[in-house]
Amino acid sequence: MTDRGGAGGWDASRSAAGDRSPWLIAVVVSIATFMVVLDTAIANVSLRYIAGSFGASVDESTWIVTTYLIANAIVLPVSGWLSNVLGRKRFYMICVALFTASSFLCGLATSLGALLVFRILQGLGGGGMPTSEQAILADTFPPEKRAQAFAVYGIAVIVAPTVGPTIGGWITDNYSWHWIFFINIPIGLGSLALVKWLVVEPEALEQERRERLAGGLHIDWMGFALIAICFGCLEWVLDRGQIDDWFSSHTIVIFSAIAASAFIFFVPWELTHPDPIVDIRLLLNRQFAMSFIIMLTVGAILFGSTQIMPQLLQTSFPYTAELSGLAIMPGGLAMMAMMPLAGQMIPYLQPKYWIAIGLGGLALAMWHSTTIVPDATFGYFALIRVYQVIALPFLFIPINTIAYERLPPDKTSQGSALINVARNLGGSVGVSLANTELLQRSQFHQARLVGNLVPSSPAYQSAVAQITRVFVHQGAPPAAAQAHAFGYIGQMIDRQASLMAYIDIFHSWAIFAAILVPTVLILIRRVSGTRHAAAMH
Repeated sequence: MTDRGGAGGWDASRSAAGDRSPWLIAVVVSIATFMVVLDTAIANVSLRYIAGSFGASVDESTWIVTTYLIANAIVLPVSGWLSNVLGRKRFYMICVALFTASSFLCGLATSLGALLVFRILQGLGGGGMPTSEQAILADTFPPEKRAQAFAVYGIAVIVAPTVGPTIGGWITDNYSWHWIFFINIPIGLGSLALVKWLVVEPEALEQERRERLAGGLHIDWMGFALIAICFGCLEWVLDRGQIDDWFSSHTIVIFSAIAASAFIFFVPWELTHPDPIVDIRLLLNRQFAMSFIIMLTVGAILFGSTQIMPQLLQTSFPYTAELSGLAIMPGGLAMMAMMPLAGQMIPYLQPKYWIAIGLGGLALAMWHSTTIVPDATFGYFALIRVYQVIALPFLFIPINTIAYERLPPDKTSQGSALINVARNLGGSVGVSLANTELLQRSQFHQARLVGNLVPSSPAYQSAVAQITRVFVHQGAPPAAAQAHAFGYIGQMIDRQASLMAYIDIFHSWAIFAAILVPTVLILIRRVSGTRHAAAMH
């Protein structure tokens, strides 16, 4: 291991810790990330409350999420370049300040239109933070310490979406939706103060910034426009596709075509540009490219399951938003316990093997999740969620470890931007595909179940008679009781079809994770011997 060096060498002069403990810096930069990820999860469970206060439909309220995600998707790919141009610490503080101020404005919004504008600002601020944070960690910690550093950071990234639904449900049930934004203010102000006080802007980075600006600021406007159009339209398609019935909608077709065209032009432009706004040439590095692909998978399953589990509990089971959040909270607690342990264990085995173990554990957990039954208990769901997420630390940490393993020190910001693009893009794709599969499989199972209802069947006639007697016993007239019985049977079919569709989603995730295990073992290279040896001591 070197203190200064080229590709993959750690340069101590780039550390953001100065003469302070680097672990203190790891905690400080995790605070704002926890706030951002928590806010996203909280907002998702509060949509119907916000819609009701503005007299808007549930469909209109989804724009609160969509506008944030689009703004986030636009700024994230270019955040590495912005960090290099503005200065890493300065850019990070601007993002935290923008997110905090726009959170305050969101809480004060008096109309849906105003709230959407402020959510766009919030998305721009939130999208720029992860790049600086992960670049700070990669530059502040030598390779043999990065696993533990990313474990500290990972607690914020992975635990926040787990506890978010519980906190959001409690706030909206007991106070008002305005407070889901106001709670960001003290956290944001505290983060700004700690970053200003403790985080150092290394002279090496300032020198690189001065050299970059010495000949004038040459902005890759074309690259920025193309990536903004591509990711903005793609996020629209992923978020609105299921609502608008995918490619049967002319709007979805147009936005998909625009996104694809922008991407086709974007790739050769950035590959040939002397100062690209997104350095996609990093994806030509096999180790980094595999990190990007696996992070897509982790994002898809993490964000997809985080949305699907509360949705399952609130549709197929009689759980409130707060109770469904409590059911998945043990998973967050399990990850909080596993993160430091994983950070200590990972240096003792090649990262590729940990990723394979993590994917294998994830596949088994998702396969076990297919055992859900209609009378499943609260404890069952809590345990299922623990199984689903307990392997994630053994994915999240080594993925980040190998992503920076062969990366030149001056490329950490650009690399961090791409890794975060992978996580967020994977999350959007995972949620979208899960909801699409849910609808299609629900329709399939419903049609099959209805097809098995034969009026002349003795079993069917007996069931109708028994349910009718129950309604008659409750005081309904015989004719009305029979109508209620038919309606009750229809509801039972809907719930059963929905539950079977959720089981199909878990099946799909299990198969997908299992297929990736041999892919990882074959395509990811071993970490260089000297570095791995250093990590072993």
